[in-house]
Amino acid sequence: MSKNKEISNRKLLGIAGLGWMFDAMDVGMLSFVIAALSVEWNLSTEQLGWIGSVNSIGMAVGALLFGIMADRVGRKSVFIITLLLFSIGSGASAFATTLTVFLILRFLIGMGLGGELPVASTLVSESVPAEKRGRVVVLLESFWAGGWLLAAVISFFIIPKYGWQTAMLLSALPAFYALYLRLKLPDSPQFLSVKKAEKTSAMENIRLVWSKDYRKQTTMLWILWFCVVFSYYGMFLWLPSVMVMKGFSLIKSFQYVLIMTLAQLPGYFTASYFIEKMGRKFVLITYLIGTAVSAYFFGTADSLEGLITAGAFLSFFNLGAWGALYAYTPEQYPTIVRGTGAGMAASFGRIGGIFGPLLVGYLVKANYEMGEIFTIFCIAILIGAASVFFLGTETKNKELS
Repeated sequence: MSKNKEISNRKLLGIAGLGWMFDAMDVGMLSFVIAALSVEWNLSTEQLGWIGSVNSIGMAVGALLFGIMADRVGRKSVFIITLLLFSIGSGASAFATTLTVFLILRFLIGMGLGGELPVASTLVSESVPAEKRGRVVVLLESFWAGGWLLAAVISFFIIPKYGWQTAMLLSALPAFYALYLRLKLPDSPQFLSVKKAEKTSAMENIRLVWSKDYRKQTTMLWILWFCVVFSYYGMFLWLPSVMVMKGFSLIKSFQYVLIMTLAQLPGYFTASYFIEKMGRKFVLITYLIGTAVSAYFFGTADSLEGLITAGAFLSFFNLGAWGALYAYTPEQYPTIVRGTGAGMAASFGRIGGIFGPLLVGYLVKANYEMGEIFTIFCIAILIGAASVFFLGTETKNKELS
């Protein structure tokens, strides 16, 4: 690869990663905002669950709509639209005074976030050589950990002193800078190489994703995405609140979640190393099993040391698995339907993100133990790992068609 090409790839990773980081900052901050809103607006656990679920409903709609659009108008255009939608919604939510308005804005933010993530991974996948593709996409996903760390730091220092509204404004402002950088970004060379006559309609693309040639990988991806998203949003959106339920103060819970979040970074970096050495299936299955075991021990932990240790391992394995998931998904389809296939899988997964936070809210109200609740997530993650083991094919070093 030429030096100019390598610099171009780094620039692409940096620009795409910045948007990814600010998206993560918003999602991470939402978990802390939920804990603050429960006190300020005196919300029930069911209402708190709906905040996370409405966000996922928006992500499901956004992933489907913008994934299909990416195959029609290009990756870059959708990349810009989704970040703009997310940034405006995030800033506006700081001025929400009722739960209804806040939920509407969370839906719009979710649309932007849900549309951006699969399109970003598709754009990066199509722009780097096969032997580096997995590692680069996992490194792209590692910006998510940076966003979560920023969210935890801002939430710890800003929310208790200045309120959650200030934190939401801070999350929106940097995203506009990422938007400015994106305007100069070239579109995917693979998308640009597809002749206009070769492009098919949105309905034809949807049918092709479920055609005989791609049915097996689509089934595998939909199961995997549903299980991963269901468990991730069920567990991570509730982390600060779970700490409060276990008897810690709001500020202490923010501090402990910040410590757990630090483990996300080595999770990504080890996954980015192993994904090109051992393959996608190895990383996904290993890190998902690690997530499942950690989820069980986090739910059943009854000491501070046990909670922080299990929470750190949960962050390590779960976010490493996410990196592999975003690398693996676009590799299942050809260029003409790659955006649609990745977007549909992510969209179906977001349905899991609707039920995960709601489930916790309703089960907590029904007096279920945290150990029982987190065991459900443990089982879901193992089902996702099984789908990769039995239905998945290895795509390491595979040239994208």
